Amino acid sequence: MARNIGAACRRCRRENLKLYLKGDRCYSDKCSFERRAFGPGQHGQSRFKKVSDYAIQLREKQKVKSMYGMLEGQFRRYFHKADLQKGVTGENLLVLLERRLDNTVFRLGFASSRNHARQLVRHNHIFVNDKKVNIPSFIVSVNDVITIREKSRTNSHIVESLEAIDRRGVPSWLELNKDAFSATVKTLPVREEITMPIQEQLIVELYSK
Repeated sequence: MARNIGAACRRCRRENLKLYLKGDRCYSDKCSFERRAFGPGQHGQSRFKKVSDYAIQLREKQKVKSMYGMLEGQFRRYFHKADLQKGVTGENLLVLLERRLDNTVFRLGFASSRNHARQLVRHNHIFVNDKKVNIPSFIVSVNDVITIREKSRTNSHIVESLEAIDRRGVPSWLELNKDAFSATVKTLPVREEITMPIQEQLIVELYSK
């Protein structure tokens, strides 16, 4: 499986936004973005930068790609799929990304980051409707029941992540049962529930050129 193995904190600094790519570290005083709130590289602290419209659109796309942990080819396929659906393409794109199983596992608090959630899915810790699913890009649907494998419920990383979920909160489209290590997809996510500062229209404009 192809993945971005570059320094996660550099990506936050490049986008000038905390993307919460490293779980609990992002909430601590060890967060590199908080300690060095400027772009990476020798020119990261340059004061004056002329930015074109294309550059703004590109950075928005790169930000969302980094946030959800995807490479270009996969992200572009999601865009084309969203473009074929009824409704607003940008909103369709974000809803599809939110419905990915790795993102859903992260949103539920079973994992401290999307990267951690991807590992849990890949390593067979996650069941959907009582069936093992080890594909991070699996799209969840309404009434799907997501559970942690029984043998994995004592995993210290999962337990610690669940204890910290009150800090992040669970989206209203999901219903979590912490004691049972399970959750239900109540409805499909809507744009208003995606609180990260994303301007999806810029991505649509970029891919429409």
